[in-house]
Amino acid sequence: MAAPRDGLEAVEAEGSAGLRGTSEIELVLPSGPAVPAPLCPHGPTLLFVKVTQGKEEARRFYACSACRDRKDCNFFQWEDEKLSGARLAAREAHNRRCQPTLSRRQCVERYLKFIELPLTQRKFCQRCQQLLLPDDWGQHSEHQVLGDVSVTQLRKPSQLLYPLENKKTYAQYLFADRSCQFLVDLLSTLGFRRVLCVGTPRYSQFYTEDSFCHYNMFNHHFFDGKTALEVCRAFLQEDKGEGVIMVTDPPFGGLVEPLAITFKKLIAMWKEGQSQDDSDKELPIFWIFPYFFESRICQFFPSFRMLDYQVDYDNHALYKHGKTGRKQSPVRIFTNIPLNKIILPTEEGYRFCSLCQRYVSLENQHCEHCNSCPSKDGRKWNHCFLCKKCVKPSWIHCSICSHCAVPDHSCQGPKDGCFICGELDHKRSACPNIATSKRANKAVRKQKQRKSNKMKMETTKGQSMNHTSATRRKKRRERAHQYLCS
Repeated sequence: MAAPRDGLEAVEAEGSAGLRGTSEIELVLPSGPAVPAPLCPHGPTLLFVKVTQGKEEARRFYACSACRDRKDCNFFQWEDEKLSGARLAAREAHNRRCQPTLSRRQCVERYLKFIELPLTQRKFCQRCQQLLLPDDWGQHSEHQVLGDVSVTQLRKPSQLLYPLENKKTYAQYLFADRSCQFLVDLLSTLGFRRVLCVGTPRYSQFYTEDSFCHYNMFNHHFFDGKTALEVCRAFLQEDKGEGVIMVTDPPFGGLVEPLAITFKKLIAMWKEGQSQDDSDKELPIFWIFPYFFESRICQFFPSFRMLDYQVDYDNHALYKHGKTGRKQSPVRIFTNIPLNKIILPTEEGYRFCSLCQRYVSLENQHCEHCNSCPSKDGRKWNHCFLCKKCVKPSWIHCSICSHCAVPDHSCQGPKDGCFICGELDHKRSACPNIATSKRANKAVRKQKQRKSNKMKMETTKGQSMNHTSATRRKKRRERAHQYLCS
């Protein structure tokens, strides 16, 4: 599925000023008994809240887990909003209309019929991105159709399908051959026999039910219900969970929090097949994501480490291997597999650091002060003795901010991190002072409510007095008019 909103499209449509300055949208993480979320065409929605530094929280709202743009999914509902039966029925009807025209079962039946056809009758409509059976040919006679579709092509759907290009919803970037071959070789070298690929949209028509599930990775929703859930469970627990690894390449606009929650549920599903003696074992994972999300990912998965290997894509203008400086691909692999077991290709400039016991990029030089190879972006970083850590080569130490930053940064500008205490190592939702902040915000809201009620009373009183005065003036005018006319 696609990325959840990282902007404020839903709230903007409701009259908000949008995400500006020190405001941000945060996912409300589940706590206590789970409350069923309302459904949109992409499954259960997620609960969000707009947080502004120095101001109390706004009303919480449900929005689509998958689409950032309301043009693609216009679901919006306040958390405390009560819907009528008619509106709920209309929403259910809308959700049904938005589902794929072919069910999962129909896709499987079509696929089984397709592979039984002789090679000369296997056709694929490039315009509709659909495998064609002989009965379909007439409907696609004016379209560009590819013939003689081989079994090899069927096994590599990405070579038949055009990548979608809607960056806010269904943007698809395909691994370059270099990165794809590296991953395949690495998985084989590490001894994995089965791979759970999370995030392979539009492949439904190319696989049978035991090989593919229509699934939303941002809310752990199986569109075909319990049957699909059990297929995934059986796959993860086969051979007591041995020889399986999860590989995921989520949309980079996706929020880390819902992804982490989903992956933890998949890990728990895998653990159900483990014996109590193996309770400390973890499901091996490759999470492919930009390096600047490292702190967020490791916050949810402390055992994860980031590889220096740069993942690049064929159809992305920026994420290309071989570029230098800041133009290098920022995409990395996060994993819970020990890094000393992962060999990176030396012919591409990676080397083994005996001190760190891992492969690093050529320019990532070991720092004796940090006792690590600190670079994240492939360039040589410099050690700042005031910050007591290595920083990017383009950064300088700012005496006003007391930390390193880009030369043209704004010292008074908004900073990342927690809106409550200002610390950079956590978000507001994980702040130890959140309870105090909520009490303060509640007191502020009560004070504002009292002030608002007082103003309303004064306004009502003023309006009443004005009405009385107007009535007296009207009566005086009427008496004057009668006097003049008599």
